[in-house]
Amino acid sequence: MDFAGFHPYVYYATRYPFSRGQASRNRFCYASSLYLISEGKGIIHTSGRTYETLPGSLVYMQAGQPHDWIADSHDPMVHICCYFDWAYMDRRAVFTQPSIICYDKAQLQTSLIGPAFPHFISEHSKVEKKRIWIDMFEKFYTDNEYTNERTFVRSLKIQSRFQQFIELFLALALKEEHIPDPRMNKLLERLDQDLVQGDLQPLATYYNELHVSRGYFFELFKQATGLPPVQYINQFRMNRAKDDLRFTNLSVTEIADKHGFSSVHYFSKLFRQLSGRSPREFREESNGAL
Repeated sequence: MDFAGFHPYVYYATRYPFSRGQASRNRFCYASSLYLISEGKGIIHTSGRTYETLPGSLVYMQAGQPHDWIADSHDPMVHICCYFDWAYMDRRAVFTQPSIICYDKAQLQTSLIGPAFPHFISEHSKVEKKRIWIDMFEKFYTDNEYTNERTFVRSLKIQSRFQQFIELFLALALKEEHIPDPRMNKLLERLDQDLVQGDLQPLATYYNELHVSRGYFFELFKQATGLPPVQYINQFRMNRAKDDLRFTNLSVTEIADKHGFSSVHYFSKLFRQLSGRSPREFREESNGAL
């Protein structure tokens, strides 16, 4: 998956209680699905694998994955569930509802199956604080209907709450190498704000706030951004400087000063290193392309 187009979108979220011994037919969901067992017990079968589900079980089925459920005959399970795509899929021309289940593999339209997540996610896991997960699910309960003029504003709220839920789910589901330390998210928010406001602090200020060593801070930072801190800061400033070179009549010296570079000489040298041309050459090429 191209993460530039990665934007999880929920279509349907609800609570579904099973009857005693109730069995669902084998099915294929066009969207990905998540099921939290809030009460009772049951069994899920998928692609030759079987899982016993108990309160706190969290089951993830990727789009198009066959599965079926059997509820316990004495203590049937209750699903808190949602159906979503990792990137929005427009199926309105084919289906009357956004979350569609197919029971016949021969009729499955594979081109309409939602995208898979690019990293492994366990099909069955256990959540420790079940009430927190139920509360988050309940905040984005929504009907299985397409968004329209009447429901648009409410849909914005639903999607916002769902994004928070997905952040929690991925923190649980992904291995550490695929998700940054959660502390870095808040730090990067502050760092970006400081850069925009021209109030960048010494790096020691940031890693002291995290109560980590300088070396470990650099390691966490690179995991979260792909860049060392200094290179990230320079790239951030350089991108803003490029906008001024394209769209303003400020001199190169004024731009270097505006974005916190120690001198116009250092700015020009770094600019050439990163872009392969001088600021003036970049401005001339950009103006010629407009």
